[in-house]
Amino acid sequence: MASPSVAQTAGTVAAQPGSQIAQLAPVARDPGYALGTGDKVRITVFGEEGMTGDYAVTPGGAISFPLIGEIPAQGRTLADVALEIRQRLLAGYINDPRVAIDLLEYRSFFILGEVNKPGAYPYTAGLTLGRAVATAGGYTYRARKSKVVVRHDGSTQDERVSVEDSGLVVRPGDTIVVPERFF
Repeated sequence: MASPSVAQTAGTVAAQPGSQIAQLAPVARDPGYALGTGDKVRITVFGEEGMTGDYAVTPGGAISFPLIGEIPAQGRTLADVALEIRQRLLAGYINDPRVAIDLLEYRSFFILGEVNKPGAYPYTAGLTLGRAVATAGGYTYRARKSKVVVRHDGSTQDERVSVEDSGLVVRPGDTIVVPERFF
């Protein structure tokens, strides 16, 4: 499956001379989107083709970048990561680096329990509970269709959600469990 286009899922941020971060193309729905394990980004260092490329946030929550090593990315925004890369490159590697970072692909969401095809699925912008269940092939005949359990990425608590609220926004990394009904 092709990755979502940058225009659909990402905002571009660039570190400009003078340590200012400017939003160049504010197309992300949530400019404060926090990166997490499994997200894929494209980092561009203008004039430095060897550093420009696609990078994934590792299971440890970092991005491994040439020359400067691992950049903590878990829970940070694109602008935060771009600024840190710029600052590290300024420390003896490149004079006045210009850095841009785009979100290429969100991390997956998970849907388990009484759906026809449980598993991990690619996240798409604007995903709702109803669409997540549809993506997993709908409910099985044993599904409890009144409530589901949602654990948002990074949370330690489950949230019971009414299925009637099928417009509930699902976020990247969330886990949805559709329980079995009692006969």
